[in-house]
Amino acid sequence: MNTGPLTGIRVIDLSTVVMGPYAAQILGDLGADVIKIESPADTVRVGQYRTTPGMTPLNLNVNRNKRSVSLNLKDEQQKEQALELIDTADAMITNMRPGALTRLGLDYDEIAARNPKLVYAHAQGFRSDSGQAGNAAYDETVQASSGLVDIANRALGEPVYLPTILGDKVSSLTIAYSVLAALLHQRKTGEGQYVEIPMTDTLIAFNLVEHLSGHVFEPPQGETGFPLSMSKGHRAVRTKDGLACVIPYNPQNFRDFFAAAGRPELAEDPRVNGDAIDNADTEALAAMIEDCAPALTTAEWAEVCAKHSIPMAPVLELDRAGEDDYVRDGHLLDSVEHPSEGTIRSVGIPVRFSATPASVRSLAPLPGQHTAEVLSELAK
Repeated sequence: MNTGPLTGIRVIDLSTVVMGPYAAQILGDLGADVIKIESPADTVRVGQYRTTPGMTPLNLNVNRNKRSVSLNLKDEQQKEQALELIDTADAMITNMRPGALTRLGLDYDEIAARNPKLVYAHAQGFRSDSGQAGNAAYDETVQASSGLVDIANRALGEPVYLPTILGDKVSSLTIAYSVLAALLHQRKTGEGQYVEIPMTDTLIAFNLVEHLSGHVFEPPQGETGFPLSMSKGHRAVRTKDGLACVIPYNPQNFRDFFAAAGRPELAEDPRVNGDAIDNADTEALAAMIEDCAPALTTAEWAEVCAKHSIPMAPVLELDRAGEDDYVRDGHLLDSVEHPSEGTIRSVGIPVRFSATPASVRSLAPLPGQHTAEVLSELAK
């Protein structure tokens, strides 16, 4: 039984790759009836699969709790069917480029004329009123254009991309909360609206929360870049048997850490005997932590740090995530039976509702699996 907080809300997912589909999946997890209008050529359906073409790991991770309808939007009859489905929806998510939407007659003005209550969420690389509006955007280009590559270059000495599609996933979360806010307005007034979510703007705002730093003030009173994050020593350390994040934050944390490592002389260091840690000492102290960490195992450090309220966490190895007590007990990675793919691992829902629990009601569908079912509902 569907009891999620979005039960009764219908969302059309007219998006591809990760950003839009992941946002739509979140809404589906929360109870919305999500109808994915797709082409079998969707990028997330291309690549490694076990038994069924199109059922790739990425597809399985961003398309659960959806019904898949396969329609060719360049065919007039099938496009009209898509429009009729949009007429029934409360919200729609798309990341098509503006030019393509206009050519297909799926731009906001056309859709709003048919369904004025619709929340129309359009995600794209750059703002529609900017000179880059029509440019292609990928996670790497957004990491570059948002300053994230500069942050990495300054901190690591290499202009690397973060090894995760951060721009896509942060934008997914932004789409989800923006749609929810617009749906609240819709419920109060009956009005729909156009919601634009530019990836670059989203990640610039995300990065500048802490990294604007001294440039918050005019004139600037310091450099950009959050000092702790930019430190060369800001990394996990090697324990006797593995890797761990150990972050002493105050002088007492440092003194307790050094004592546990069997280095009482370091606990007398004047840099850890004041009222607070000076930012200028961050890198030197990080080197001392790294030097002391191999004295104990990860489990021993966990015990010491819990006793002395020192922030600490073992490094989760992705290959062994399913064996981790926290992951297992929270059902964050469960083995489930997929109708076509057999046993797979399903990523859990990270939020809990006491009255309207979210749920995984259906796993990712085959391409077009629900076309006949969904289109038959239009005739009712």
